[in-house]
Amino acid sequence: MLYPFDYFQHRADCKRKQSERASKIATLPRPYLLPLSPAERTILGKPIAELVQDVHKQVTSPLDVLRTYGKVAIKAQKETNCLTEIMFPEAEDWINDGGINLKGPLAGIPVSLKDSIGVAGFDASVGYSCHTGKPWKEDGTLVKILKDAGAVPFVKTALPITLLSFESTNDVWGRCNNPHNHKYSPGGSTGGEGALLAFGGSRIGIGSDVAGSVRAPAHFSGCYSLRCSTGRWPKMGMTTSMPGQEGIPSVFSPMARTLDDLAYFTRSFIGMQPWRYDHSVHPLEWRASVEAEFRDPARKLRVAVLRSDGVVDPAPACARALQSAVAALAAQGHDVFDVAPPADAPPYDALVLAAQLLNADGCRTFRSFFRAGERDDPGAAQMGFYMRLPRPVKYLYYLWVKYVRRDPLWAGLLAGWHEKSAFENWQLVAKREAFKAKWHAWWEGEVKADVLLTPPNATPAVPHGGMKQAVSSCGYTFLFNLLDYTCGILPVTHVDRVLDQLPAGFDIKKLNGVAQGAYVHYDPIKMEGLPVAVQVVGQRLTEEKVLAIMERIEDALEKEGGKYKLLEVD
Repeated sequence: MLYPFDYFQHRADCKRKQSERASKIATLPRPYLLPLSPAERTILGKPIAELVQDVHKQVTSPLDVLRTYGKVAIKAQKETNCLTEIMFPEAEDWINDGGINLKGPLAGIPVSLKDSIGVAGFDASVGYSCHTGKPWKEDGTLVKILKDAGAVPFVKTALPITLLSFESTNDVWGRCNNPHNHKYSPGGSTGGEGALLAFGGSRIGIGSDVAGSVRAPAHFSGCYSLRCSTGRWPKMGMTTSMPGQEGIPSVFSPMARTLDDLAYFTRSFIGMQPWRYDHSVHPLEWRASVEAEFRDPARKLRVAVLRSDGVVDPAPACARALQSAVAALAAQGHDVFDVAPPADAPPYDALVLAAQLLNADGCRTFRSFFRAGERDDPGAAQMGFYMRLPRPVKYLYYLWVKYVRRDPLWAGLLAGWHEKSAFENWQLVAKREAFKAKWHAWWEGEVKADVLLTPPNATPAVPHGGMKQAVSSCGYTFLFNLLDYTCGILPVTHVDRVLDQLPAGFDIKKLNGVAQGAYVHYDPIKMEGLPVAVQVVGQRLTEEKVLAIMERIEDALEKEGGKYKLLEVD
């Protein structure tokens, strides 16, 4: 329940947090305020594997690495509003007092964290003002592992209130912008990480993903990410907007500025045996032999290509990026072939099922943290609006959409959009498991591919507020949350105003309601220069294979003249 007097406390708490951030930046030690030196630019240009060796050999000071990335992170903040908590002074103390293990496999590497991750002495507000002023008393599990590995948590990053959006805006911290075009979203819900990594203010970040939340930011902003399967990464020591939600489990996963860093970090982190810290992690060691097998240039890959999910065909920019990867692989002699999804388990069914599982509580839990007057995410607000419609009214609307508008796909999403009883929820879980079994049989029996290549989203980044219409067009990522498959995002190209025009005669009115919500924002002229990626999908718990094949794909793109160009650090 919302209380009117909450509004005044809400505004006060938002003002306080933004003032704290501004004051922290304004009073940073002098080393963070100076221009980048040639030595610091050398640090920025090194992969983390080299930086770790330099720290081990005491060639480079971890304080110098921290201050270098701190400088660029502050620039990124000024450009994109991507940071929430600034932890530089505390990070220096952790380094100086032995709180960081500088003998570890990540020695001296600054790591940025999604705002929801618990760090001692800092809030984990998730964008809700009611969670501010409640600093964690001790580090969460993930942060403990990082420090033991030698990594240095140094900033926390922006996200959307509710965590259920491909945007990253809330009243507590404001709106985060895409570093390529400030009129567009950097993605969500780990959007601050996407903006910071793409800008160059961090090399390694950690986010969470329940419907595409580390993948959409990598696609929208132009960096790399890996959606791990459940059980491969810790989940304790975090704040969430939906505690107890297990229909579509959220998974914490890594993001990076480069693919080399993503692979090194993931390998090193799992090498820390996170199951010794967190009961939810499978005791599964990093399988170096699998990684080596699929990195071997002599091995020809079998790559299946899913060009459309049958709900929203990819926009020209996303179709072109996918074809670029396909053509590069084929040119290198790999077996690349198109596939159709299982006839008895289409992606549309996954979209309907996953949406109902994720919101089986009727959107009540994430709504329970709002205060009076607190700004909602436009996409989550749409979900809540339809959820709150009286059932008879909703049924009449469903009939009108299905039989008058003749849009069975949009009608199908509306049909079951209501709070579920435990009995109904159990039925959905049973359907989820049956759906997984059908995809497993399809992959093992019909496809027999090493990986599946798909678009990460129907379009490039959405403009601010665009999730109001595009909230349901998340099927390219959401499908694999339901299946719990391992997925990597690999940036390929940028939107081109000429190459990525819609075909002559394209009529948005002829699309289904989900597709209309995506395409209403597609404009290659306005979007020119925005990143476009591909999604590399493996079966459950195949992180080693997916990372290795991502490397093979990027190598193929580079040999064919099409490797993605990162934003340069000024």
